[in-house]
Amino acid sequence: MTLPIALQLWSVKEDAELDFFGTLEKVAKMGYDGVEFAGYYGKSASEIKAVLNKLGLIVAGAHVSADQILHRIDDVIAFETELGNKYIVCPWANFNSLEEWKEFAEQLQHSGKKLSEAGLSLVYHNHAHELVTVEDEYILDLLLNSIPSNLLKAEVDTYWLEFAGVDAVEYMSKYKGRTPLIHVKDMAQSKEESTEIGNGIMNIKGIVQQAKLNSVEWLIVEQEAFTKPQLVSVEIGLNNLKKILAEA
Repeated sequence: MTLPIALQLWSVKEDAELDFFGTLEKVAKMGYDGVEFAGYYGKSASEIKAVLNKLGLIVAGAHVSADQILHRIDDVIAFETELGNKYIVCPWANFNSLEEWKEFAEQLQHSGKKLSEAGLSLVYHNHAHELVTVEDEYILDLLLNSIPSNLLKAEVDTYWLEFAGVDAVEYMSKYKGRTPLIHVKDMAQSKEESTEIGNGIMNIKGIVQQAKLNSVEWLIVEQEAFTKPQLVSVEIGLNNLKKILAEA
């Protein structure tokens, strides 16, 4: 069993800001199967879809701000439906109290219901701060346990789990069938930043094996710190991930 690999375009945001469509072309030539968006650089859904079709790239998902998801969900639905994307990912949220998190969960559920009615899925992407324990429960678990699985899924960011001291493979196993998207990101020896997949200390093979058990739809490469040009690094990561995937 193999899995398609997408690139989270935040990894190459400087290049995308200069030449969005040119960057997509370079990503396609590397051999990525798809992309996960982190902004559209002023382009319309129809323009982007035409370029993706030409390049043979599939939309794996899109990071859409919490503000848009909570307050402009109809606009999100219209744009993402035209683009051909079914996974709307909330990339970041942070609050100072448990009560605020619970209120956020209620709002997310409302948006998740609207997305579900439109044939789309709401997904939450974690960082490290959601792995803080409140009342004997991780904040991330609170979100996932308080919202029905058909209205909120998880995009597990394996790097941030490990950064928070949580075993990524073990955590993924808790949510089999609820993790359509997985962020694969390797950790540098310093344990302070990310690096190219395969050049760090993460158990990438174990993550890939668990991804298969979880019925994951997309492995998504992401990198946030670089010692080489961004496009060079994400190509190294892709090639290393393909080798690991073939062995897993």
